[in-house]
Amino acid sequence: MSMRFVLNETSYFGKGAREELAGEIKKRGFEKVFLVSDKSLVDAGVTAKVEEILEKADIPYTLYSEIKPNPTIENVLDGVEACKNAKADLIVAVGGGSSIDTAKGISIIMTNPDRADVKSLNGNSNTVNRGMPIIAMPTTAGTAAEVTINYVITDPDAEIKMVCVDPNDIPILAIIDSELMASMPKSLAAATGMDALTHAVEGYITLAHNEMSDMFHMKAIKMIFKYLAKAVNEKDDEAIEMMGMAQYIAGMGFSNVGLGIVHSMAHQLGAVYDTPHGIANAMLLPTVMKFNGEVCYERFRDILKELGYPAEKYTKEEVIKTFVEKIQGLSEEVGITTTIKDYGAKEADFEMLADKAMKDPCKPGNPREVTKEQFIELFRKAM
Repeated sequence: MSMRFVLNETSYFGKGAREELAGEIKKRGFEKVFLVSDKSLVDAGVTAKVEEILEKADIPYTLYSEIKPNPTIENVLDGVEACKNAKADLIVAVGGGSSIDTAKGISIIMTNPDRADVKSLNGNSNTVNRGMPIIAMPTTAGTAAEVTINYVITDPDAEIKMVCVDPNDIPILAIIDSELMASMPKSLAAATGMDALTHAVEGYITLAHNEMSDMFHMKAIKMIFKYLAKAVNEKDDEAIEMMGMAQYIAGMGFSNVGLGIVHSMAHQLGAVYDTPHGIANAMLLPTVMKFNGEVCYERFRDILKELGYPAEKYTKEEVIKTFVEKIQGLSEEVGITTTIKDYGAKEADFEMLADKAMKDPCKPGNPREVTKEQFIELFRKAM
């Protein structure tokens, strides 16, 4: 049986890597940029660091920044109209998952106009045409959207997050510049870092995991445990740069093998309560790993051994307990101590949330079967 593995074409890493942008645009023959970013980055002067490079190289561009933290169908459709009006031939996405995911939706519809409803992009897509070219420049160390074939768009009417999986959306170029990430406030650095850890852990235990994805995920897990707290609490330059690489490495893995029910549940919290995605993952990860540990504790044992624990001597119960405590400890160390109740979750909503989680595209990858009743109980435990 064959195994497909999709990666982006080219990536640059390191402090100041954004300086490669103009040369790559000119070398590839692009003439006008549709610059996609969000208002908070524009206001903070982060987007300006990229605009400066374009202006210095006399590369014309149009800025689009009408993007919510959990981007919506409307954000994508407005972006498509703005992109058409700009008459651009390249999208440059500057930001976290919100900006890059919106750019991916715009990219796909620009070359596949039959999908202009956006809703038909949900799940495993069968679009015909490669999307409009994207260069992705992440400003957060978490989503790895610059290297994945996934993007997530909220349908506010249905109160669901659509997980769109499409190899036609992958950026042609990724520039991971730690200087663009250095301005993240502590809360965002913590949330996106825990998002990256969730990607790596869920990718390591998902049913579709393989030798290549294991290599990426294990390396990412080790790097995140080593560098996240320093990147968040000390704003350590090396740690920020290494977190940028760690989240990218995790993305190369999970993009190809999928995730699990932490994401199935987190997507619902984001869609219903507008909970930031990284925070949702951080709050749910320990509870779900305790649940999943019943069937994949040996995978947890492998991780603990790589982290320096004598886990070969541990019982199943000790492995699960130690691993869950390790995750909780890191989350608390970077300042995430909230529960889903703090973001508006109520017991009366659990059945509705469970119904939505049962239909989420990430659910089939989970290593342990889960029923609607078990989802309800997991939401309850995460309170």
